[in-house]
Amino acid sequence: MPIVDLVLPKLGESIMEATILKWHKKVGDTIQLDETLLDIATDKVDSEIPSTAEGTITEILFEVNSVVPIGTVIAKIDAKNASEKTSLISSTPITTPSPAIVKVEIEDIPFTPPATPANTITNTNSDQKFFSPLVISIAQSEGISMQELQEIVGTGNQGRVSKKDILAYITNKKAGRVQPKHSNLQEQTIATKPTQIYNEPLPDFMQNVANQKLAQPEEVIISGNVEIVEMDRMRKLIAKHMVDSVHTSPHVTSFVEVDVTNMVVWRDKVKSLFEKREGTKLTYTPMFIEGIAAALEQFPIINSSLEDNKIIYKKDINIGMATALPSGNLIVPVIKGANQLSIVGLSKAVNQLATAARNNQLKPSDTQNGTFTVTNVGTFGSIMGTPIISQPQVAVLALGAIKKRPVVVETPAGDAILVRHMMYLSMSYDHRIVDGAQGTQFLAAVAKNFEAWDVNRQWFQYL
Repeated sequence: MPIVDLVLPKLGESIMEATILKWHKKVGDTIQLDETLLDIATDKVDSEIPSTAEGTITEILFEVNSVVPIGTVIAKIDAKNASEKTSLISSTPITTPSPAIVKVEIEDIPFTPPATPANTITNTNSDQKFFSPLVISIAQSEGISMQELQEIVGTGNQGRVSKKDILAYITNKKAGRVQPKHSNLQEQTIATKPTQIYNEPLPDFMQNVANQKLAQPEEVIISGNVEIVEMDRMRKLIAKHMVDSVHTSPHVTSFVEVDVTNMVVWRDKVKSLFEKREGTKLTYTPMFIEGIAAALEQFPIINSSLEDNKIIYKKDINIGMATALPSGNLIVPVIKGANQLSIVGLSKAVNQLATAARNNQLKPSDTQNGTFTVTNVGTFGSIMGTPIISQPQVAVLALGAIKKRPVVVETPAGDAILVRHMMYLSMSYDHRIVDGAQGTQFLAAVAKNFEAWDVNRQWFQYL
């Protein structure tokens, strides 16, 4: 019988590796075609990977919790039929595995910024040990240099340092049971303390601050009636991505106030008939996304990414919408080709993705290839926010709460004070490639699209 190599399939353009969570079979077990072989976790969602051949498992090459690059052989099967489908061993990239049951849960595989600072840990010597991105991330956060990392004895496959190994090393090091051979810049105290500013002695309170070692998270004193809860995997990943994004992109946030009275009036007028006719609810989100997509067509720099010194302009407008999960975490499903959809298509896409997210039914493709992100902070009562960019995008827009306020309005008869439905838009953008003028002009274009909404619009003419 032929031996079939099963490789980790391609799950999307932005996914380069995955973590093995569980093997459903062991060596010697038989497996059927399309039967679930293992569970994996990416930086988007968790998936069940089916077998592409029928036979007996002869070898499993990676243990649970191993971080495996896409396209790597993970198991071998003694197939019953050489003509069995073995598309996973061809050079043609594989699309999302079918059928994959997806749970919205994320492994802490960190985002790696496109430009690597000089003092970060990288694997540049082929003779050195290989370290997974997860291990490197932990080492960076704990101030462990590459030289020190090389000294750690690994218990993983082929002597690799696993997450368990590095965490045990860190624990022993903090307890004083390990003395690294190489000094660590991040652990050194300040060698020379500032004593003067403009030739004047520092005040006593500033001298005290200068003499102190910077506080570390583990030095926080816990007292009183407290409850300590470990963050779940998704929250750890969100935290990591937020910190990485701030370290990668210099954030600037612009604000604009918008009169959305026309949108409110139109929605109130048609929402009942819309739901009855189209079979889906009409919320403000698809209305906002329509106006945002139109503005993105005018300002392609906002729909781009930065790689080294190259600006990548995205021709597709795929808008991600931050969605709250029952756990309190957030996930960002993506509406593909948002500028090509009618208000009906946008409504159905928004409602379907939001429902799938809340029921843990998103597919890996549902969270991939976003080019711009929208977060509706107004849902929770906030009038504005300063959101953090979802890398590698260059901007994110926050929608504030809609509030009634008296506003001065110009009329043919002169200025008048009227009650209007007002909201704030706030957009954070990457100041490396988006200047204040461009960011503000885009935000003004979005506001103009919102305010120009036709209160007499007949949506069914646009089907």
